[in-house]
Amino acid sequence: MRRMDEIFTEHPYYGARRMKHVLTKEGYPIGRKRVSRYYQILGIETIYPKMNLSRRNQAHKVYPYLLKGLEIEKPNQVWSADITFVRLRQGFVYLVAIIDWYSRYVLSWKVSISLSSDFCVDALEEALSLYGKPDIFNTDQGVQFTSQAFVLVLEAKKISISMDGKGRALDNVFIERFWRSLKQEKIYRIELDTVKEAKQAVEEYMDFYNNRRPHQSLDYQAPREVHFKENLPIEMMDKSNDLPTVQQAQQQQHNLTLTKENYISN
Repeated sequence: MRRMDEIFTEHPYYGARRMKHVLTKEGYPIGRKRVSRYYQILGIETIYPKMNLSRRNQAHKVYPYLLKGLEIEKPNQVWSADITFVRLRQGFVYLVAIIDWYSRYVLSWKVSISLSSDFCVDALEEALSLYGKPDIFNTDQGVQFTSQAFVLVLEAKKISISMDGKGRALDNVFIERFWRSLKQEKIYRIELDTVKEAKQAVEEYMDFYNNRRPHQSLDYQAPREVHFKENLPIEMMDKSNDLPTVQQAQQQQHNLTLTKENYISN
């Protein structure tokens, strides 16, 4: 199942038949029925691999998808969230992350040993406290994101809520791509035994991804450079090496707000 997870993350279009042949060639004698059973255990379905993390609660309200044809032009226009699993030597932990669509900057993340909605709400509140609020927040229809606790936070901030169509993981494409990068570039390269080790590994990758990893779609800039550039004071615009860290972001936004208020009052 560990190897199946790796193969499917790289090739999310492999069905049970093709997976059987790939595993057999690699020295894992396995039948198609067992592949299908392992798919069910991992919650794997064609297009994108994940444990069964997006099960909908029929009693919860589902919101329409608002991003079709929308041009993303600035940071904090659209945020999205998703949950994946991080494998340990014995078992899994769950990871939620919130990402800005324009800059690909990961705004917050949390690790949990359960799929309760609490850790998703904690990640949302942290992102809002650090970076303000987006115009639109997009998720899948998972019970964690349709829960009253999660939705009420968004409604209180007057944020438009968008949800992927059922079975359409690619509606949330940027965070799906991020999961793939995280797993292939970090998680699959190491062995994790404990929750603490998983948190440390994720933290290390988040720091690399946000601050140093160049993105072709961002003209080979790191997400931090793109996300904060438009919010920097004029004197810092040409100092790319001095762009703010995650810890400095909240203070910088506060300083900018004070500057604007002083300008208006004068």
